Amino acid sequence: MTTSSLLIYIAVMAGVTYLIRAIPLAVFRKKIKSRFIKSFLYYIPYAVLAAMTFPAIFFGAGEGTSAIISASFGVVIALVLAMFEKSLLTVALCSCAGVLILRLILDYFVF
Repeated sequence: MTTSSLLIYIAVMAGVTYLIRAIPLAVFRKKIKSRFIKSFLYYIPYAVLAAMTFPAIFFGAGEGTSAIISASFGVVIALVLAMFEKSLLTVALCSCAGVLILRLILDYFVF
């Protein structure tokens, strides 16, 4: 990768980041009163986070059945702990530990 192409990539990323923040300021000058638009905008961060996280969990898990099973097990642990309103650190550590333990069990005994 050359320096000029790297600078072009950085400039494009900076422009996109700026536009994402500037367009709502330009479009919504008044306070939003519609309940539908407010609720729609409220759930966008959660939808984007889920759309980025779930494919990374399942497709980044590696190859083989044991990877998909352990990734699914980690997601179930994370969802259950999140439903009980545990902290983010607790959810992340417990789901990672669950994946590690199940992966070791599956790799040693089954696959």
